[in-house]
Amino acid sequence: MDPYIKRKIIKYQGASGKESEDPVAVEKKLRLFLNGKELITLHCTPSMIPELINGILLTEKIVPDKISPDSITLEMNEGINIHVSVAGDAVPEGMHFTRCLGGYTFSQGKPFRKIEDSFVLAPETLMAIFQGFHQRSELFRLPGCFHSAALSDGKSILAFAEDIGRHNAVDKVTGYALLNDISFRGKIMLVSCRISSEIVSKCARWEIPIVASRAAPTDLAIEIAEAAGI
Repeated sequence: MDPYIKRKIIKYQGASGKESEDPVAVEKKLRLFLNGKELITLHCTPSMIPELINGILLTEKIVPDKISPDSITLEMNEGINIHVSVAGDAVPEGMHFTRCLGGYTFSQGKPFRKIEDSFVLAPETLMAIFQGFHQRSELFRLPGCFHSAALSDGKSILAFAEDIGRHNAVDKVTGYALLNDISFRGKIMLVSCRISSEIVSKCARWEIPIVASRAAPTDLAIEIAEAAGI
């Protein structure tokens, strides 16, 4: 499914309006069913769905192993229904949901392990890789309202995703890395959005040593980064 559609709009320059077609982001409701029970509902861009599902389920430790795209049943209609079957209970005991602008974070109250990774980047290298990241954000340049995320080793971009939800973009990137056996050691997570506590928590879960954005972090994001060694 295309991530955007064309819609007729009235575009103004000064006081003069002209009808034209403009790209508009597609937003789909996604319902994830685990062992026949609905686990979460979120809204997303209808692309990289297996990566998104693996990113969410593995980051939050809901499933122990990555799920092959062949094992994911996908139903596309007005929304997207995803069916996944795994051994054990669908939702571990003591886990609760947090929703923030279409993304989900699950909390079990477990502390982060201190990251031990000597990976460093020179400022000019960071600027160069971030510029390459920005140039790949094609969807943002078309209809706008998309967030981007990428995983890099400081030399090239190894995984890239765009989504209307910033959490989704990060989950798609981590899911892609996990499905393709890309290690998180010696990597940097690039994001186009503000650095929230949820974004840093996801990176801490995979022991990604550096997170970079052109936008600002929150105070809780900084606290988590300091505690995790990011």
